[in-house]
Amino acid sequence: MPPDSQGRGTEAPRTSDAEMGPPPGPAARAAESGAGETPREGRSSSGWSVPPPASTSSAGAAVTAHPHAHRRSHGGGSAATLALGALGVVYGDIGTSPLYAFRECFHGSYGIGTGPEEVLGVLSLFFWALTLVVVVKYIVFITRADNEGEGGILALLALVLPKHGAARTSTLALAGLFGAALLYADGMLTPAISVVSAVEGIRDIEGVGHAVDRWVVPVSLVILVGLFVQQRLGTAKVGAVFGPIMALWFVSIGAIGLYWIVQRPEVLAAVSPHHAVSFFLRHKLTGFWVLGSVVLCITGGEALYADMGHFGRRPIITAWVLLVFPGLLLNYFGQGALLLSSTTPVQSPFFEMVTPMLRVPFVLLATVATVIASQALISGAFSLTRQAIQLGYMPRLEIRHTSSETEGQIYVPEINWGLMISCLVLVLVFRSSSNMAAAYGIAVTGTMAITTVLFYVVVRGWWGTWRAALICSVMFVIDLAFFGANLIKLESGGWIPLVVAAGILALMTTWKGGRDRVAKFLRDRSRPLEDFLGEVDRLSPVRVKGTAVFMTSTSAGTPPVLLHHFKHNQVLHEQVVLLSILTEDVPIVPRSKRVEVQGEREGFFRVTAHYGFMQTPKVTDILRACDEKGLRTRPESTSFFLGREKLVITRNPGLPLWRKILFSFLSRNARPATDFFKLPPDRVVEMGMQLEL
Repeated sequence: MPPDSQGRGTEAPRTSDAEMGPPPGPAARAAESGAGETPREGRSSSGWSVPPPASTSSAGAAVTAHPHAHRRSHGGGSAATLALGALGVVYGDIGTSPLYAFRECFHGSYGIGTGPEEVLGVLSLFFWALTLVVVVKYIVFITRADNEGEGGILALLALVLPKHGAARTSTLALAGLFGAALLYADGMLTPAISVVSAVEGIRDIEGVGHAVDRWVVPVSLVILVGLFVQQRLGTAKVGAVFGPIMALWFVSIGAIGLYWIVQRPEVLAAVSPHHAVSFFLRHKLTGFWVLGSVVLCITGGEALYADMGHFGRRPIITAWVLLVFPGLLLNYFGQGALLLSSTTPVQSPFFEMVTPMLRVPFVLLATVATVIASQALISGAFSLTRQAIQLGYMPRLEIRHTSSETEGQIYVPEINWGLMISCLVLVLVFRSSSNMAAAYGIAVTGTMAITTVLFYVVVRGWWGTWRAALICSVMFVIDLAFFGANLIKLESGGWIPLVVAAGILALMTTWKGGRDRVAKFLRDRSRPLEDFLGEVDRLSPVRVKGTAVFMTSTSAGTPPVLLHHFKHNQVLHEQVVLLSILTEDVPIVPRSKRVEVQGEREGFFRVTAHYGFMQTPKVTDILRACDEKGLRTRPESTSFFLGREKLVITRNPGLPLWRKILFSFLSRNARPATDFFKLPPDRVVEMGMQLEL
């Protein structure tokens, strides 16, 4: 859940199945707990598993690292290596937009024709969209608002929340969560439209034509299934080639664009903004609706900010300036030159720019590039899920770490299969990239607009209200123009990302509301620790050997599960550890500052573990750190006590009935706390109690 109003950090997932959600952290992007903090395990003197010292990554590691692994220091690879890695991760989505973006602007439904004025007008819109949104908004401004090196909408939200009261915080949190929910919709649409648009290039191979139309959907489905099936292997096995392939892609699309620009150099006049203005004046409302397709050229722009924590701001900018931006501009202008040169209708300007003898390898390269673009969105959804879980807005899900070197490389099976099914359904329903383009855009522009709002709240304290308002209002007007132009797509599929995002938002807020209700229930049944210790001193119960760890969601009071245990068993262990895990509003909490141990009387210890919102807690690691701070525990004599609540749905006020039903369903199906916190299954004792919602 988000940090509290003092910015002290917030409680991690609850310690019982109903109450506890997962670990720390509010942000976006999977991070790592200290560059290889949990690779292969060794043994400490206490017997708890110990990771070896953090390893320094090689130059290659920067390329193979998970798309969203956070690296506080980016010294593990050279600037060139990091920039190459950014090509394969950050720019996969925006880099494959030339497959369909320019074509969609001349879609028959607009009826704007392909005359010189129209071509130059659309090219001018493309040039200024890329310049104003990607270069000015994201590179010049947004990427400066990092949360200790981390970027993305949830990292931005973590900067915002501690600064405002409850009402304002609630509104901003809802906005940020809705923006995050829209990214899930983007994760559904991007693989589908990218893969289908690449496969459609088969029909542009000489001698093939539309005879293969009936194979586009089946081939796309096979590629998508293969893409999602291999996710469980982790991106490390294929990531090493992502950067070089995307470098080849940008060089290739830039080269074929340059060839056509040389044929018709007059297309370069589109750099002048007067062509965009005259386009709007000539076509009026229709010209405005064309912005709904122009926005396709900046899809993926949010990734510059979202992936900043992994590669660093400078390598991302370097890759953009040296290769991505020139390659995109050359290709778009080349497509415009092709339209000016053609005397017959052009169905697919991207593939028709390529000479017939090179179309087969180009279709194959395009297919690989779209798979890479899809990979980045899918792994981004995994990271976003872990961050939502750690924020307390999603129930616990299985999170598998796919690399022993980089903690940020994760795989979430439920999200993977959910995205796969969604992509397959979209392909079967829409059947072409043009049809899917109607559903594309709203999710992207909605997220960009919300990012601008959160950015304004952050920088207002840096720049002052007037300067922040001036800069952000220009950004917001552009965002709203693109978002408004996409509203015409609502009937033809644009409603899909909005419905998906609304459903995900309802799930997030329901889980958060239910967790808060459970937390209140447990707080009401807690007692001050001093009162309980006084009772222990007075009764002198039997003390058995070993250590009992009672996980609690707060760092004060006596956990209800401990009271329940003592009431029924009338015994205590020699050592009793009250363990709470707090989430701070920073991405990474260093290991040296992570664990606090406070000794109480009667053999009681209060342990508070602090984690960043990009880290996943592991209880055995916490106990190992306690061993270093004087609290000695051994695995064979340590037991973990958790509470398991049975939720009873009532008509009591607080939550609507449908939310209570949904929360109860989510609680029953959440991943067990023992799995999520990596507790030894044979050392866990669960205490049951009934809770009325």
